[in-house]
Amino acid sequence: MNIPNILTILRIFFVPLLVAALVQENVTMQVGRVLVTNEWLALAIFLAAAATDMLDGYLARRWGQVTTIGTLLDPIADKLLISAALISLVQVRAVPAWMVILIVGREFAVSGLRSIAAAAGYTIHASELGKTKMAAQVLAVSWLLASIRHPALAPTAALLMWGVLIFTLVSAVDYFRKFWHKVEVEVKDRRRRELLLLERRRKRAERLARRAAQSGSAVGGFRETI
Repeated sequence: MNIPNILTILRIFFVPLLVAALVQENVTMQVGRVLVTNEWLALAIFLAAAATDMLDGYLARRWGQVTTIGTLLDPIADKLLISAALISLVQVRAVPAWMVILIVGREFAVSGLRSIAAAAGYTIHASELGKTKMAAQVLAVSWLLASIRHPALAPTAALLMWGVLIFTLVSAVDYFRKFWHKVEVEVKDRRRRELLLLERRRKRAERLARRAAQSGSAVGGFRETI
């Protein structure tokens, strides 16, 4: 377990803390002379989790510690973080539910595509469009969290969410366009290889059976001659 993977797992553990901080109403704490509400605490947790997303990828590439488990866990951690934040924001009526359904549904669809690709022995890496989508989501969610206590930020937050929705749908189409055909071809090729192997084994078994039958006939004829 290397440091980039630890950061990725840490981001997953931030998710329940974020939800707990966001859905609790009228919770405040005094930090020195600053009064911290639950919305600001949720924003701090969310930004800390988002920072681990940037840091783990940077360290993995810099230190040459890119691993298969890290490649698979990183997008899962991102999706858990964003989905949990958006669903919690629906709970506090900061974002429309239909918009969150589309965004979270896209995440599940792409995760399903990754699972199919992994079963076929093919790893789907995050595209540049997908990375841009993640950055837009972090910005929009941060703005939404701030707008809970400052309603003047709500119009800008709504505009950012429309941008996120567009990025989300476009990146989903891009993933499926580039990788679905490859995955389908790989699955069909693997199935064809399996069928050819089974056919070869069947023919080999038939040849062995015929040889055994011929050997038995020859032995029987030899005994009759004797």
